[in-house]
Amino acid sequence: MIDWLLDDSPTSRLQANMGRAWRVWTALLRNPLAVVGALIVLVLVVMAIFAPLIAPYSPVGQDLANRLMPPSAEHWMGTDELGRDIYSRVVYGARITLLIVTMVAVIAAPIGLVVGAVSGYFGGWVDRVLMGVTDIFLSMPKLILALAFVAALGPGIENAIIAIAITAWPVYARIARAETITFRDSEFISAVRLQGASATRVILRHVLPLCASSTIVRVTLDMAGIILTAAGLGFLGLGAQPPLPEWGAMISRGRNFILDQWWVATMPGFAIILVSLGFCFLGDGLRDVLDPKQGEKQ
Repeated sequence: MIDWLLDDSPTSRLQANMGRAWRVWTALLRNPLAVVGALIVLVLVVMAIFAPLIAPYSPVGQDLANRLMPPSAEHWMGTDELGRDIYSRVVYGARITLLIVTMVAVIAAPIGLVVGAVSGYFGGWVDRVLMGVTDIFLSMPKLILALAFVAALGPGIENAIIAIAITAWPVYARIARAETITFRDSEFISAVRLQGASATRVILRHVLPLCASSTIVRVTLDMAGIILTAAGLGFLGLGAQPPLPEWGAMISRGRNFILDQWWVATMPGFAIILVSLGFCFLGDGLRDVLDPKQGEKQ
């Protein structure tokens, strides 16, 4: 089976794709940090899917008789000011975090990929206009821009996702444009044009797939920034609204007890740091595998 996957002359597209996937997988396994990052992300996904089975308590159930209890065998991460189990809230908060990073990636990456590919392929005034708009977004800090959009749209997890996605796509557009410029005049693109393919077909069938690997790497590396931005919005009360167990909002409520009941704000903070590091480690590993030249520059 392995010999079939690693065949230098694949007989079908399926064999070629599976062989490439196998090489990527084995290369990732040789990178210890990438494996650690993948395990952290896997734990996040498992927690999000099986939260009702993993969490021992309801994330919104209150028990005022046990408010602000320190970590113990009964409450592994302690309880908050309303007696809610922090461990259960952190587990359920994984759902919100995974939802945010997934939706932002699904919205922002395709937009940036298409804008960058169109800009790089056509050049000229199309490139100047699209990159001018992109540079306007890139000139402003992401968190400040997200705050402005959320303030206009109103607080809530849906509006936070839209605001973060609006601030995230320009980076992917720049990457896709740079990739497209390198091969837009290559022989295989010229051959496709001579066959009568339209610009839309060339971009969709030939340009975008070649830009996908660099975009995937960048999306993975940006996950940590997306999580921190979402946590910042939640901390300011502009993200997920109570009683949803969003990690940034939990830190915001716990800051009032940071001196005496440190665990209220510290536990969700650890979760944010750990998941952010996991995506960073995984992104670095993917960059080394999918984009080795960029990895050498780093």
